[in-house]
Amino acid sequence: MSSCNSRDGNPASAIGVAQDSALFYYKRSLEGTLSLTDRKDAINKALVSVSRFQADSLYSRVLYQKGRLSLMSGEYDSVATINETLLRHVVQMNDIPMLARQHYFMGYYFDKVVLQPDSAFIHYSHSKNYFSKLKDSLWMGTALFNMGVIQKDQNDFFGSKETLTEAWPYLVHLENKEILAKCHNVLASNYRKLLDYDNAIKHFHIAIKKTNSQGDELAYRNNLATVLADMGKYREAIQILQTIRLDTFLVQSSSQYARILDNLAYTRWRSKDLIKDEDFLIPLQIRIKNKDKRGQIASYTHLGEFYADQRPKDAVASLHEVVRLSKTIKVPRAELDALKLLMRLEPMNVETRDRYIFLRDSLYVQELKVKTQFAKYKYDNQISQETSLRLEKENAEKELELTRQRTQKTISLFGLALLLLSSGFLLYFLQQRTRRLAQRNKTAKLEATLETEAEMSRRLHDDFGAGLNQVMLMVEQEVGKNTVLDTVERLYDQSRNFSREINEVNTGLNFQEELLGMLQYRTPSTANLFITGKKEIDWDKIAALTKEVLYKVIQELMINMGKHSEASLVTIGFNRKGKMLQVNYVDNGVGATRQDLNARNGLRNTEKRIQAIGGTIIFDSRKDDGFKVQITIPI
Repeated sequence: MSSCNSRDGNPASAIGVAQDSALFYYKRSLEGTLSLTDRKDAINKALVSVSRFQADSLYSRVLYQKGRLSLMSGEYDSVATINETLLRHVVQMNDIPMLARQHYFMGYYFDKVVLQPDSAFIHYSHSKNYFSKLKDSLWMGTALFNMGVIQKDQNDFFGSKETLTEAWPYLVHLENKEILAKCHNVLASNYRKLLDYDNAIKHFHIAIKKTNSQGDELAYRNNLATVLADMGKYREAIQILQTIRLDTFLVQSSSQYARILDNLAYTRWRSKDLIKDEDFLIPLQIRIKNKDKRGQIASYTHLGEFYADQRPKDAVASLHEVVRLSKTIKVPRAELDALKLLMRLEPMNVETRDRYIFLRDSLYVQELKVKTQFAKYKYDNQISQETSLRLEKENAEKELELTRQRTQKTISLFGLALLLLSSGFLLYFLQQRTRRLAQRNKTAKLEATLETEAEMSRRLHDDFGAGLNQVMLMVEQEVGKNTVLDTVERLYDQSRNFSREINEVNTGLNFQEELLGMLQYRTPSTANLFITGKKEIDWDKIAALTKEVLYKVIQELMINMGKHSEASLVTIGFNRKGKMLQVNYVDNGVGATRQDLNARNGLRNTEKRIQAIGGTIIFDSRKDDGFKVQITIPI
């Protein structure tokens, strides 16, 4: 009996019991087999128990789960309240993983639930920054992808393309290709809106090829058909849509099936095929049954165009339904398109005209404001992140200084003598080490020079020597003049390209322009080149030798890509990390085995060049899996 009293009177024991209880109910709230009511009851009990020891990380997890269950049950006010409490707590705890997860969760909440794209964009941006601190590429890329989708949905197509390009390096390394496929799909949609149909078609094809989801593949093929229809290639578009319509994966009562039927009817009508009302009305009835209001807007808009010439009254009725639905779900762009058609059908309707002018001007101002806001959010967030990193560095330096001062005060005379002795030994060691490194650096530079000279000699012998010998034989055998001249011209082109490779590099003020020019020149017409981070590097502060070596190494990578990789996409990212410059090269070509890499003299020589300036280069490639290189050099 006394033992029980003792435990009840011990605060530590009481907290232990509360922790066990909170953990039990927290785990119970995670069980998907339970009803939502039971899970909410469990998380509420966990929250009551865990509130007594908020310093524990379990408190954050309980609050996070409470927010998720509130969202699932439609208690949106609770989601916002819990978010404020949780963010205050995790900021005090400096819980970076939970900050990253919570901001992503709230980005989803504002994006998909309460439809506030600006708030969603800000939370996704914060989430990306925290995942960056955790070096979590998947979630960084996913947050950037969601930001790009928001920009696309708000008609900021250029900004969306830029954000998705920023996401690309984080996603391209992942084994899960679905998000890459989605990224290509959104990029293609941006290109379509920007009337760049060729790039739109290219990225839709890539999305179709990469996805493993049958549903997504059908959606991407449907999108491809809409672009072909925009280009007037109606037969190709109709063939794709008819094939999709017959796919057994589709449920004939689904919104996706209705979308395909409606697009097929509209494309056939635009191609001058004979169309009946039922071709549009059947997908409309499916959409009405499924309460798919966005789909209904598309159906009524197509009906309005279909009826316009022969049955203007029915056209007007359909377009007024578009206006009603657009106001209901707040899609002003669809309303504007409907009003434009209504003005043609009812030219004397002043109310329609005034509403069109007002909405057009409002949309222009709103879209301009949205684009400016997104750019400002990204800029402010970047500045905030840089400020945070600078403050962390300053605080670390201050703490280091305080520690050093406290240590100095405790040093005795004996310690001082020992320090002097250690300093002497350290100085001797550093001098010897410096000499060894200097000698090793000289050897590396000599090896790189000899390797380069050997490579130049080999190419002169193999390429130009063999070519000249061929010309001499052709002259001796009195081959036709034109054939000889063609051979000489090819030798001239080879010599010009060789000269480009060995020419001195302009490492002055125009180095960036020369580097970008070389990259454009070395990129085949069949490939797309994406460059990120170039503006973040202060090239003027980098040593001339370092710039020259970097130029030559990147040039060799581009030459290797042009000769061997068959790549259609190349990404080069520049990133400064303290006193180091990191360059990430990625292409989606055929890749190479370790034996292939060892056999290529140019690539072997790049290692010696980088080592000669104290840097490192890492090749990461497998056959049929692209080619990746990471270069790190001191600056």
